[in-house]
Amino acid sequence: MDSPEESQQTQERLIGDLRLVIENAEELLKNTDQYTSVLYQEARAKLALALNAATNELAAFEEAQLTRMIQTNNAENEVNADLSGEARILRAFD
Repeated sequence: MDSPEESQQTQERLIGDLRLVIENAEELLKNTDQYTSVLYQEARAKLALALNAATNELAAFEEAQLTRMIQTNNAENEVNADLSGEARILRAFD
């Protein structure tokens, strides 16, 4: 089983890969706009739907990741009794 650190790295890699796929799909849509045949337009419509779903999924992943980071940071602040804002900020980047 993956350690929490390996799991986090895997999630970050997947998020990065999803961002890249979204960027490439957006570029493909932009570069194929001039093609007006029915086949191209149907393919572009399917790609646009998939792109929308992927963008929504990415937003959900990023929100979940941010929530986990905040929860972890808050737990560390409590364990280490970080009372000052400076100590909390330094711990967040540690």
